[in-house]
Amino acid sequence: MFLKTQVIVNPESNKGKTRKRWNHIREALKSFLKEFKCEFTEKPLQAIEISRVALKEGTELVVGVGGDGTMNEIANGFYENRKIINPEAALGIVPSGTGCDFTKSLNIPFGLKNALEVITQAPSSLIDIGKVRFRGNSGEGQERFFLNVSDFGIGGDVVKKVNENRMKRRASSYLKCLISTFLSYKNKRLKIKIDDEELPVDEYLIGTISNGRIFGKGMKIAPEAKLDDGLFDVVLIKGMKVFEFFRNGWRLYTGTHLSHPKISLIRGTKVEAIADDEENDVLIEVDGEQLGKLPATFEIIPGSILVKGYL
Repeated sequence: MFLKTQVIVNPESNKGKTRKRWNHIREALKSFLKEFKCEFTEKPLQAIEISRVALKEGTELVVGVGGDGTMNEIANGFYENRKIINPEAALGIVPSGTGCDFTKSLNIPFGLKNALEVITQAPSSLIDIGKVRFRGNSGEGQERFFLNVSDFGIGGDVVKKVNENRMKRRASSYLKCLISTFLSYKNKRLKIKIDDEELPVDEYLIGTISNGRIFGKGMKIAPEAKLDDGLFDVVLIKGMKVFEFFRNGWRLYTGTHLSHPKISLIRGTKVEAIADDEENDVLIEVDGEQLGKLPATFEIIPGSILVKGYL
């Protein structure tokens, strides 16, 4: 029995390599899925609408070919008016982006064949999803669901720089942009509330609201986070001097950073963050896309969406 399947491809993902590899990817899809509809995205946010229309038409499996940003858009298409369209439909992932951090929390192995085996053989796992309300870059109120990690602070500035460099066709890794951004970044004084606990106003480098374990092209920011526990792992990093940051930054890649005295982990279901100085913009990013700024409210929706993978 084959599921009614919609494939959504971001041809520009992985710096345009997805487009170049499409013939190979298509033949592999045919071998594993047999029958499916396929559509390419041509502009930002288009995957949301393609996904939403497909699900309304009875699609049971939506397969995304792209990176974390593409999967975020497709997942947002699973919802309309804040409600899931079809609770029994599942998201399948063919990783083809520069980072693909979310797939690591789903234990999807590297390689096209392995990813397609997960889609066709793995169970559909019911996972939590995050919802964030924030101020858009133009000042308007917005709302977005997220699968993996959202954050405020330096992460938003780094993603903004990565995207700007990409538009200018400059080769720039996340790590390279992180280092260059840090050298000129000023820590932000923030008011943070997690569930009913108001934290003392303090200076922060970054705060991550983690559903998945990994972000920033391989950083194990929340090494103990689980996709189905109904909780965010909120990792807060207070301001650091240059030497202190470079001496400890490598620990983010090994997941051993939580013991640092300036780093805290708090689990909760709702996070509110406001800049102490409202004239000082604090950028946020959502699943690798810089979408807006504080103030923002992050809420978890337990057991909300089915995804192909192994928890």
